Amino acid sequence: MILLRRLLGDVLRRQRQRQGRTLREVSSSARVSLGYLSEVERGQKEASSELLSAICDALDVRMSELMREVSDELALAELAQSAAATPSEPVKPVRPMLGSVSVTGVPPERVTIKAPAEAVDVVAA
Repeated sequence: MILLRRLLGDVLRRQRQRQGRTLREVSSSARVSLGYLSEVERGQKEASSELLSAICDALDVRMSELMREVSDELALAELAQSAAATPSEPVKPVRPMLGSVSVTGVPPERVTIKAPAEAVDVVAA
């Protein structure tokens, strides 16, 4: 079973470590107890949206960026879980992860984004 709180904690920890910051620094800045933040990072506690907002502010990371990374991790975990469960059957297509796109001078209704075919045709090995 894939636990969202564990994936979220892993992503939060990586964000903090990328910045070279300690649990103590982030917990102080987010006004969250060090022990509770540690439990969130280890996937032992569910973080409320208010708590996630405070942690994201302390890490200077947009919550949407955090959730996008969690979503990518979840998609990979689901793909791996599905491939392990039925290795001889094709795996359901996974929606490709798209980064941000900037288009100037074109009305939004005229913009079409197409994923490359190889990003959609995923089969188990």
